[in-house]
Amino acid sequence: MSQTFTAACVQNCADIDPERTASRAEELMRQAARKGADLICAPEFFSCLDVQKDGLETAPFTEAEHPMLPRFGDLARELESWLLLGSLAVIGEGDDHRLCNRSFLIDAAGNVVARYDKIHLFDIDLDKDEVYRESSQFQPGKSATIAPTPWGLMGMTICYDARFPHLYRDLAKAGASILTVPAAFTKRTGQAHWHVLLRARAIETGCFVIAPCQSGVHGIGATYGHSLIIDPWGEILAEGDADEEDVVLAEIDLGLVAKAQGRIPALKHDRGYTAPETPVELAAAGE
Repeated sequence: MSQTFTAACVQNCADIDPERTASRAEELMRQAARKGADLICAPEFFSCLDVQKDGLETAPFTEAEHPMLPRFGDLARELESWLLLGSLAVIGEGDDHRLCNRSFLIDAAGNVVARYDKIHLFDIDLDKDEVYRESSQFQPGKSATIAPTPWGLMGMTICYDARFPHLYRDLAKAGASILTVPAAFTKRTGQAHWHVLLRARAIETGCFVIAPCQSGVHGIGATYGHSLIIDPWGEILAEGDADEEDVVLAEIDLGLVAKAQGRIPALKHDRGYTAPETPVELAAAGE
């Protein structure tokens, strides 16, 4: 197992037309491969995204029938690179008829080797004109995912997950040295929080963070761009353009993970404690 490889973030601007969007994403992935990328990561909803007041248009299919899986499986095999399809909208199974926001990891032979359903859903009121209710369309994932790669274990997450540090801590404790955060981070929240959240996740865990983010305008919504590759000490190794499509690459040396975690072994320093009582509990105790 090699500890060094080249990672790339493909930063595309998806629209309502999956064929047009996928063709552009494929072109950007080919650019990354020509530059030597071993692992090429695409953003959340990389093949279709259109934001409207009543929700997101994401061109869902069942996993078995999703046209993007064979298409990009063939591309991975052709390029001899691993691909992270940041996320696709997948029609759910069982009693919950909402969609799944699912990330796929494809190996260089074109096989899906891991999948992850986004756990934390973006239900946000930024103001009266910017309201998001991801849970009205999507069901939350129930399991964290770690995937084996030729270089080390990868912890898979998506976008809004970045605000929940315990998830990343659990992934790192389970052995992940690479954390992926494909995103369609809104421009407004990205300007305020994107860099600090992702640098914090890298610093807290001592892991590499690879975070491809869409850029541009999608219907009435706009995404932030600034795709990031961050080392275990929190240093930004590569950053995408603010407003344009882009491909950024960085050399990854997983030996730096052990070095960072050895300097500050915070993952070994958890201590149990009693959580503070809530206001309701305090009021009840006073009765």
